[in-house]
Amino acid sequence: MSESKHPVTILGAGKIGCGIARILHTSGRYEVFVADIAPDALERLKAETPVATGVLDVNNHSDLVATLKAHGSVLSALPFDQNVKVAQAALEAGVSYFDLTEDVATTQAIRDIAGEAAEGQIFMPQCGLAPGYIGIIAHDLCQRFDRLDRVMLRVGALPLYPTNMLKYNLTWSIDGLINEYCNPCEAIYGGEPSDLQPLEGLEHFALDGVDYEAFNTSGGLGTLCETLSGKVKTLDYKTVRYAGHRDLMMFLLHGLRMIDRRELLKELMEDAIPCTNQDVVLIFSTVTGWRNNRFEQIAYARKVYHGELCGQEASSIQITTASSACVVVDLHFGGKLPSKGFVRQEDVKLSDFEANEFGKPYATAKTVTAPTTPQPLAS
Repeated sequence: MSESKHPVTILGAGKIGCGIARILHTSGRYEVFVADIAPDALERLKAETPVATGVLDVNNHSDLVATLKAHGSVLSALPFDQNVKVAQAALEAGVSYFDLTEDVATTQAIRDIAGEAAEGQIFMPQCGLAPGYIGIIAHDLCQRFDRLDRVMLRVGALPLYPTNMLKYNLTWSIDGLINEYCNPCEAIYGGEPSDLQPLEGLEHFALDGVDYEAFNTSGGLGTLCETLSGKVKTLDYKTVRYAGHRDLMMFLLHGLRMIDRRELLKELMEDAIPCTNQDVVLIFSTVTGWRNNRFEQIAYARKVYHGELCGQEASSIQITTASSACVVVDLHFGGKLPSKGFVRQEDVKLSDFEANEFGKPYATAKTVTAPTTPQPLAS
């Protein structure tokens, strides 16, 4: 292994894992090893990106620890329910850990593991888009105020050409999608921590002449509730969709009680809703508060479209999620993050993120014009 390159293990050879591997390998500064339980997935990756690969079952703890010891810091692109065992193995292997999870309980478990980290070893979950980059944006906006009133985070990964009744295509993990539609949603209301119901809090708004809806979903705030506790009256995160999507999901999950049969819902959605690479990611955050004794609002609204990722066709959710993960890994090796234990997305400086070579898709994203403030509708 070249001593001039940073060793990184990527677990999971799905779309996001392959995108991360491609970005890091193409930079020439990383020695990338990708592991997955499926040999065919690894073969597809190697046909496009010449990285080292190996078949690995993360349920085999001793093999997992040995792999991490041999190949360095680990970035998990696995389903969220696999990440705690990976974090535990990273602790034993003495390597740093990163993931893309949106699951609140998983993040807390990893935080507990991080309490035993050695010097130079960090545990940084939630390194994708939401949670991830959206939290970095919101936290940066908050720093521009003397006193905060309201912080709103809105993110959507949407098909450019919606043609089905749900006005949606599968662009990322179906497990993660169902999880965020079903689990309680952290927020702050009236200055107090709150758990909100998913799919509630429906609102409509328009950006760039397109009408959208947004509603509560789980996990998108990351650790912001804790970071902003006692500093803000209202803090919430909502997922953005085209109008009408939420009502149909409410019918499926509650009218037909699919919330109690998630595996069946997953099977139905995978069979009925096609994937697409022709998508757009909408990132929208507003912060309201006081600056110099004036009540003001600052908004951030951008769109990232599908395109190419290191010469390969890629969806916008693949581009944004993979790029965000690569940025924080690179900042870690560059000494621009805390050097031990649990690291929050808010520990990342926006200026460092967007100046990083892997942050280009965000730094050059299309600025959205003429946003209108969302107004909650009666649900």
